[in-house]
Amino acid sequence: MPMIDCNGDAFEVQIDGPDAAPPLLLANSLSSDLFMWDDQIPSWSKQFRVIRYNARGQGASVIEPVPYSMDRLGSDALAILDALHVERAHVCGLSMGGMVTQWLLTHAPQRIGRAVLANTAAYLGPASLWDDRIALARAHGMEATVEPTVRRWFPPAFHAASPATIDRMRAMIRRTPVEGYMASSAAIRDMDQREAIKAVTAPTLVVIGANDPATTPADGLAIHAAIRGSRTVTLDAGHISNVEQPEAFTHAVAAFLAS
Repeated sequence: MPMIDCNGDAFEVQIDGPDAAPPLLLANSLSSDLFMWDDQIPSWSKQFRVIRYNARGQGASVIEPVPYSMDRLGSDALAILDALHVERAHVCGLSMGGMVTQWLLTHAPQRIGRAVLANTAAYLGPASLWDDRIALARAHGMEATVEPTVRRWFPPAFHAASPATIDRMRAMIRRTPVEGYMASSAAIRDMDQREAIKAVTAPTLVVIGANDPATTPADGLAIHAAIRGSRTVTLDAGHISNVEQPEAFTHAVAAFLAS
């Protein structure tokens, strides 16, 4: 996987699509890597210069054994755009990636064209929920998080209908560095962007999973209510809606970015 240097830190980055096409930055969920977007790339790379990256603490990107913050993760995304000489990009983030995208919208609005906030929240408490997940990973490693995570990500019917996809996502979770998982979980635990996003003016699409138990429809609607002029689309999906409903997700996002 190609690596790029961002102020002395190394990040895994994959670019697909024509160099002259509009840039589209994709930000991943916690416990995943840039391959979570594989179903979208064949379509989106025809329209966009798609930039996928593994966040700090995920994949082979830089790892620090300290708690991260949303400021740190958002600044990393900007550093990647800077390293690639991208002045302005559309951004699509899912779950933790959607939290990073909210940070970009409020801290670097001049760098963002259109934004997609998928299966995400502006605040995701209580803190004890994340402390418990951090403690589980610290005590027993990523393997202990695999089954609880895939149960949160996908409803039982999808587990039964698509076992190969569930196995692919299990593998993604297993290869997440435990130090990165714990540090990123702390960033989500400590995040509260509910007030900040009220200042967002960029065109924004909020993608909601009707069956999402992690970032619930109420979480998505709260973001929609906070961002004036934002749009919503609700998919018949759980938490990782781009994997569970790839065609519907791909089409909805592409249509919004092109509008």
